[in-house]
Amino acid sequence: MKTDNIDRPAILAEMNAAFYRYEQALISNDINVLDELFWHDPRTVRYGVGENIYGIEAIRAFRASRPSHGLDRELVNTVITTFGDDMAVASTEFRRAGSDQVGRQQQTWVKMPSGWKIVAAHVSLMV
Repeated sequence: MKTDNIDRPAILAEMNAAFYRYEQALISNDINVLDELFWHDPRTVRYGVGENIYGIEAIRAFRASRPSHGLDRELVNTVITTFGDDMAVASTEFRRAGSDQVGRQQQTWVKMPSGWKIVAAHVSLMV
């Protein structure tokens, strides 16, 4: 891939909008938007702090059963990189109020005909 296809301003702006829309949906527990932003496919993967989830149906079940309070967090060291017109990686650290733990989140996004979708995600806590 040619380096002039990395972080093209218009594509990066699209991806930033999708990422921060996801973040707002996450902290407000907007399950409909969270579902919209994940690829609706059995090959979608989400590795969480205490779970490994395979497929959109299992991700939906996880979202429906998780607590909806205490979700606010502060993002730090967010890096979003786009590759061409339709692939991106978003990485960030996060901290929740009242906790000294540092969390990490990484997502692989692909632009589908219906928009940017998370096809793989990983969330973990530093120990």
